[in-house]
Amino acid sequence: MKPSQLSAIIRRLEVMMEDDGEIEVRRFEKDGNERCVVRYNRESQMFELEESASNQTYEFDDLDLVAIEIFELIQD
Repeated sequence: MKPSQLSAIIRRLEVMMEDDGEIEVRRFEKDGNERCVVRYNRESQMFELEESASNQTYEFDDLDLVAIEIFELIQD
């Protein structure tokens, strides 16, 4: 059984929330291709996800929802 990708995504998001910077940024890739960029704004406690392929941006106030969206983007 291979390790859970979803738990690894959640852990990266949790680290973003714990870091000291006002805005934390992480890139998520599959096979070297960037799928999305996620920003966490400590002040507003919101995640912003930008899909690399479409340049569409979404905001999330729930860790689980942004993690599921990232998981779906790196699966296909």
